[in-house]
Amino acid sequence: MHSHASGMARPAPAPTAAATLHQRSDWATLAKLLPYLWNYRWRVGLALGFLVGAKVANVAVPVLLKRLVDALSFKPGDPAALLVVPAGLVVAYGALRLSTSLFTELRELIFAKATEGTSRSISLQVFRHLHALSLRFHLERQTGGMTRDIERGTRAVHSLISYSLYSIFPTLIEVGLVLTLLAVKFDAWFAWITIAALVFYISFTISVTEWRTKFRKQMNEMDSTAHSRAIDSLLNYETVKYFNNEDFEARRYDENLEGLRRASLKSQTTLSLLNTGQQMIIAVALVAMLWRATLGVTEGRLTLGDLVMINAFMIQLYIPLNFLGVIYRELKQALTDLDKMFALLERNREVDDLPGAKPLVVTQGHVRFEHVSFAYDPSRPILHDVSFEIPPGKTVAVVGPSGAGKSTLARLLYRFYDINEGAITIDGQELRSVTQSSLRAAIGIVPQDTVLFNDTVEYNIAYGRPGASHDEVVAAASAAHIHAFISATPKGYETMVGERGLKLSGGEKQRVAIARTLLKNPPVLIFDEATSALDSANERAIQAELKSVSQGKTALVIAHRLSTVVDAHEIVVLEAGRVVERGPHAELLAKNGRYAEMWRLQQSGQDG
Repeated sequence: MHSHASGMARPAPAPTAAATLHQRSDWATLAKLLPYLWNYRWRVGLALGFLVGAKVANVAVPVLLKRLVDALSFKPGDPAALLVVPAGLVVAYGALRLSTSLFTELRELIFAKATEGTSRSISLQVFRHLHALSLRFHLERQTGGMTRDIERGTRAVHSLISYSLYSIFPTLIEVGLVLTLLAVKFDAWFAWITIAALVFYISFTISVTEWRTKFRKQMNEMDSTAHSRAIDSLLNYETVKYFNNEDFEARRYDENLEGLRRASLKSQTTLSLLNTGQQMIIAVALVAMLWRATLGVTEGRLTLGDLVMINAFMIQLYIPLNFLGVIYRELKQALTDLDKMFALLERNREVDDLPGAKPLVVTQGHVRFEHVSFAYDPSRPILHDVSFEIPPGKTVAVVGPSGAGKSTLARLLYRFYDINEGAITIDGQELRSVTQSSLRAAIGIVPQDTVLFNDTVEYNIAYGRPGASHDEVVAAASAAHIHAFISATPKGYETMVGERGLKLSGGEKQRVAIARTLLKNPPVLIFDEATSALDSANERAIQAELKSVSQGKTALVIAHRLSTVVDAHEIVVLEAGRVVERGPHAELLAKNGRYAEMWRLQQSGQDG
């Protein structure tokens, strides 16, 4: 139940996704699925062949049953025939029953590869596309909601294919065969009664299911709210304890549970109504058919076997129809889920490689910002006409108060966003004219907040260059002065770091980040406030490591604490997105301007 539920109470998707959801009909969603299935067209054809075989065998069972009943009914004086005919018919009856199952299993077997292959290729495509979307999309998204969309979308592929191929087509084929047999073999009345019953049954089921959907949605939303309330409360366990609010939390949770109970009761009541209505339609049709068949038997037009066959046909037809309500609801749900996933695929990539973009060739590592202006949101510009350069192998620091746009420079150099005006070049090549993968291969970042994978220390360091040998990982760890710490732990490099690296202290995480970047060994480095989260002892130690790491490389250092950038080749002072001062440390102090003021504040311990 949870899998359907938890997606229901989420905020609406972004406008683009919402728009596509409203525009696209169920048929259009199915049409988008067809190209994936087309790769497996031979399998689909073969599976449909087996499906028709299974249904022909299924319809032949009541016909055989009639022959058997007739053979038993009218041979009172002929013991030999009595033995021969029914024995052959009984064996044939068994063989037919078996072949129905055999054809069905063969169809499942043939088609499994197509279903699994299709859902695999769609999932992979969505995953790759999500990684290609811009940082803006990922900062705005809700990870839980999005992973649920992908999970449900993949499951929807399975549901759609299995329901349509295993439930809807087979039932249609069977209905067609039965109606033809009834109309040809007996009077047309039998076919008409069956058709009328089917029309009533299907329209009743669809209309009641449509009406029920809102109760089902309500129930899912309540379930989702109760679930997220409980999780939120447990995640904030300490806060609940601090304020002694256990009873308050229990009451809030109970309110949600009460809402869920009411919604579930409504859902159950309407389901019972649906089932009762369906059974009534089936009962009326069966009575009408049997009455017609009984009349035929008494008038001598039909045999007893015919009566048995008609009854068997009716039962066989209505068994699959019984699931129609469930199948219809599941199909609608699957189409919605699949559409959500396709809407994700249609999200446009904000930062894309230009047609014919060439790989970046780094010869010296000369970085230039030329009259760069940028805004995340047009109404709020962040950078105004920023120009500076980082000569090959030198370190340039950018300092300034919070919100001055320092980290934005790092994001633009890494091309997480495209600039609005100006140009950023590396060795004379404009960033927008080169491929993103070659640009990012040439830049290493040690961020302010290192996020690690929930895996081993070795995996996290080796992430800098997947496929690096153990010795290379150890060498990088030694250079980042973390090897001794890792070796001292009981499991060494196999130590798990915990989710998001929570088992390591801030200093250890930063050292893992440095080791990871050392292993990548890029010509250009960015240190984005890499030591701001650390205490002063750790900061000094890591500062020394960063200095040795950036030896001979082009480095952009974004810093809050000025003491960390005293040795920089040039210091750029950024304020409100503009360059207000630039020059080496001593020169800036002598100017007695904004930098000197910040320096005095920090030295007296009032800041940082």
